[in-house]
Amino acid sequence: MKLFVDNLTHVDFSYLHPERGLVGESWEAQLILQGKLDDQGMICDFGVVKKRIKAWLDSHLDHMLVVPALMDSLELARQDGEIQLQWHYPSGERLFCRAPQQAIAVLPLMEISQKGVAAWCEAQLLALFPEQVESLQLTFVAEEIEGAFYHYSHGLQKHGGNCQRIAHGHRSRVQIRVDGKRRQDLEQYWAQTFADIYIGTRAHLQADSNESWHHYAYTAPQGEFELSLPARYCYVIETESTVEQIAQHLLEQIQLEYPESQVQVRAYEGVGKGAITQTAS
Repeated sequence: MKLFVDNLTHVDFSYLHPERGLVGESWEAQLILQGKLDDQGMICDFGVVKKRIKAWLDSHLDHMLVVPALMDSLELARQDGEIQLQWHYPSGERLFCRAPQQAIAVLPLMEISQKGVAAWCEAQLLALFPEQVESLQLTFVAEEIEGAFYHYSHGLQKHGGNCQRIAHGHRSRVQIRVDGKRRQDLEQYWAQTFADIYIGTRAHLQADSNESWHHYAYTAPQGEFELSLPARYCYVIETESTVEQIAQHLLEQIQLEYPESQVQVRAYEGVGKGAITQTAS
């Protein structure tokens, strides 16, 4: 007998890719449990399944920087409740991150993939369930998106939850209308502009940054955070990089090109959520 749960939850995180560098990602989690029926005629109650899996993923993957420990050119150090990592792009450019340990997940993998991360999770999740649950299969699936989307990473210093972590991210679609007409050309332009980008807040940009290299740092409730990476992978805005502020920034930039038009921006933050902003009527 098997029990399945589709669209159990979503995880939003960033990870290190051997060529692309820092990549924001969003996956849907799907689960199959196999086992014997209990005296209620169940393998496990759906409410228990959802609660336990979501809580575990929230603690071990969601809103974290996920690092494959076995990747080339990676250096890791743990001290005083923090993790420091350094990695070099194939071009030789440097990426550095310092954060509290709960903000970085170090996985025993060569690279991050849906299958590899799912297998790492499965090895630990089975212990969460009663003994009549004999096996567990977890699958991660990326949202099917028709049209423009981008991968971005960011950190929200003022957020009271895990969004304060300096390097977490999302895979997000964007929809733009000018005078009521869908503008896929503008959507593609901004998707390309934000491809594998770090959206940084100017107040977090440190004085040692320059045209080729950006250094961001701030202190948040969970601790001290630092991130350094090549400037060509960064896009700086004047505000915190909430999805509301990102949508507003896109609106303002598009209005510069179409000052007499009605513009609407629908920006997503991962799967099924986001912000809508538009010019006043």
